[in-house]
Amino acid sequence: MIHPSRQASALLGLHTNATFYRDSLFWLFLALGPVVWTLMAGFVQLQPLPWFQVWSPALLSLVFWQPVIEELLFRGVIQGCLLHTAWGQKRLGYLSLANLVTSVAFSLAHMASHLLVWSILVLAPSLAFGILRERYDSVYPPIALHVFYNVGYFLLAGGGALQGYSMK
Repeated sequence: MIHPSRQASALLGLHTNATFYRDSLFWLFLALGPVVWTLMAGFVQLQPLPWFQVWSPALLSLVFWQPVIEELLFRGVIQGCLLHTAWGQKRLGYLSLANLVTSVAFSLAHMASHLLVWSILVLAPSLAFGILRERYDSVYPPIALHVFYNVGYFLLAGGGALQGYSMK
């Protein structure tokens, strides 16, 4: 019999997969980060942050803690549960229905604190996060990618992104 905590850990993707950093798909998604930043930064004024603001609690929260919480909720809980349904496992290439539904929910959740167009643009990275979650059966690769995307974007867009972050 499998221990309930081990079942929950597997469902949520909380086991580590130490090999993800060797996979070309992970590196491709990492390399696409600057493309994502450029596309998203086109909707806010670029204002690179001065060094004294880089270590601010607000920025550190946006680039580190928020991705961890979002990935645990969306890729861990939501996508993890949907993957255990027959319809959630249906696929179109790399995309499962579980990933698609989770990514739409992720984009909709961003509407609470982002501009509409920015919330829509979040869909593409979210699909990549979901692909990694399923490929490695772990939330750690999408957390790593999400942190990388947020670091680059907020450092580049800086004050413009932080202002846009609170706009509805």
